[in-house]
Amino acid sequence: MAKRNITGEFRLVCFTDNPLGLRPEVETRQLPELGCEHPERTIGKWPKVALWGAELGGLSGPVLFVDLDSVIINNIDDYFSYGSPDDVILARNWAKPFSGMGQTSIFRFPVGKNSHILKNFRASAQSIADKYKFEQHYITSSVTGGIKFWPENWTRHFRLHCLPIFPLRYFVRAKFPKAAKVVTFPGGPNPSDIILGRWDEDFHPFQSGKQHIANALANSFSPKERWRYIKRYVLPCDWIREHWRE
Repeated sequence: MAKRNITGEFRLVCFTDNPLGLRPEVETRQLPELGCEHPERTIGKWPKVALWGAELGGLSGPVLFVDLDSVIINNIDDYFSYGSPDDVILARNWAKPFSGMGQTSIFRFPVGKNSHILKNFRASAQSIADKYKFEQHYITSSVTGGIKFWPENWTRHFRLHCLPIFPLRYFVRAKFPKAAKVVTFPGGPNPSDIILGRWDEDFHPFQSGKQHIANALANSFSPKERWRYIKRYVLPCDWIREHWRE
């Protein structure tokens, strides 16, 4: 996806605990160390705070971070040139668009320029997690000089901008956001599952809406769990299959 949508040469560096099977063009690095105990009682992706250390796998200057479950659908050259090299630029948190909070599925930052973020977290990880709940809220509130946002149409949130509302998703496939450059999938479902017509790996591959509801009624769910299961329905999506391909 990156090669199809970036003009000229670029480096793709993957931070991973398992480099096996990756394309040879991909540079790999060990996952950066969080350097403290992971906070308890929180669902935030706190290991991502390790990106904000003074050093990051030998990288320098502004880098563009992209979650692995993002789908690049158009040219992303502008993500590298937008604003100043020292800016920290995030997608808007579309679940709470008026909160001023950012979302870290795709963001650009200068390596090492805000190392206090990791330093402060290591000193008080649990209290920070208790206060902010989510890693992206902590980042938004901690960047020196504040964050900036990508232009509104560049980054679209799959569930909020593409997936039809319930119950229309039983009959209408997710729409393709033509003006966007990247579609993000925070909180699921993931692109690889949508291609199969399921919400996640705990669901059957594509079934009709009638079958899906029948499964919900046949399982020993609580009323709340049953309703959650019924709402988590997605039709297979050809445009994701096309852009997610090798």
